[in-house]
Amino acid sequence: MAITTGKVRASYVHIFQPHTPLGEGEPKYSIALLIPKTDVATINAIYTEIEKAKQEGAQKVFGGNVPPVCKTTIYDGDGPQPSGMPFGEECRGHMVLRASAKIKPSIVGLDMDEIINPADVYSGCYVRANVNFYAYSNTMNKGIGCGLNAVQKIEDGEPLTARVSAEEAFGGSNTYMAPAGQYPAMGQSGYTGTYAQPPMPSAYQQPAPAWQPQQIDPITGRPAVAGGVMGLQ
Repeated sequence: MAITTGKVRASYVHIFQPHTPLGEGEPKYSIALLIPKTDVATINAIYTEIEKAKQEGAQKVFGGNVPPVCKTTIYDGDGPQPSGMPFGEECRGHMVLRASAKIKPSIVGLDMDEIINPADVYSGCYVRANVNFYAYSNTMNKGIGCGLNAVQKIEDGEPLTARVSAEEAFGGSNTYMAPAGQYPAMGQSGYTGTYAQPPMPSAYQQPAPAWQPQQIDPITGRPAVAGGVMGLQ
């Protein structure tokens, strides 16, 4: 049975194009849902569906019994990740549910119109998601997976990215100070935004021509005068 979450925050959004984590496995559409621990209704509904999936899986997938180690895709954001590393700061006070699908999920807004632009649903915005739970078993793992059916964006939020603005990167204490005698750098006082040709010296001197050997007039035996006629100097 599928359930629809309450208001959750989206993270690791890959719902417009399939994604392969770490370049391994089958590409899938996926998202991480940050569920506030205060949303008891959504969390209880998730655990109820996980237990149902375990019991169904015991008969259809697990060979009669629920395995003693049955993995799920919901984690405590205040604890460690499966890798042992801590979750990001944005996960504090949340449960983290990872959902995925081989088929692209439906993506709509509050008006129920389809969202086409990937920039509209991003890591950090707030959504609701419709998900379902199923048992799986392979040579490496046995557990309960979470399928992603649909996503509804309901509110913008602060993007969860490592990108910084140009002002943060190059302004304030990061402003570039050119060494004395050099032209102002881009962004500093005095820079006009256009390239200016360095001023020429007030008295420009044409470089002297390369030295050439003196020609000798074969008739007079004296140095030839430039522009003259041989023998008539």
